[in-house]
Amino acid sequence: MAKKKIESIKGRVFLVVIDASQEQHQAIRYACKRAASTGGRVALFKCLSPAEFQHFAGVAEIMRTEARENAEKLLRKIGETVIEITGQMPVLYVREGDAKEELLNLINEEEIISILVLGVSTQSSGPGPLVSHITSRGASTCRVPVTLVPDVMTDEAIDALT
Repeated sequence: MAKKKIESIKGRVFLVVIDASQEQHQAIRYACKRAASTGGRVALFKCLSPAEFQHFAGVAEIMRTEARENAEKLLRKIGETVIEITGQMPVLYVREGDAKEELLNLINEEEIISILVLGVSTQSSGPGPLVSHITSRGASTCRVPVTLVPDVMTDEAIDALT
């Protein structure tokens, strides 16, 4: 995945966090449609939790490698949807650590990132820990605008907006 700064990308780059949430679909679609209509690109970010078995270095490394391979496979699969809608391969990022910290670090390190697009749950359980963090404490350290896309939006509604 991307290890160094990418400088050759022109236009806005819409960053979407890839996780297990239901609302991820709406965020991906919104980012893709906005990128396609503005000549921009989509970037996908997946954060891996640190390996649990730190005192067994061999086991931890195997777990880390498998988790990274699975993340890359997931990003390639989602990337097919991005290509279908935008006509361009997304920029892919995989990091290990705390998702909130790594997301903000990535945004602040990669100058090509223009907008963070997050799906928001409208369920009674709330918007989710990442959205809550970014819209409260994390807002002061996030250098890009944040677009929140509610999970109740249909593809047709997203398409109409973009």
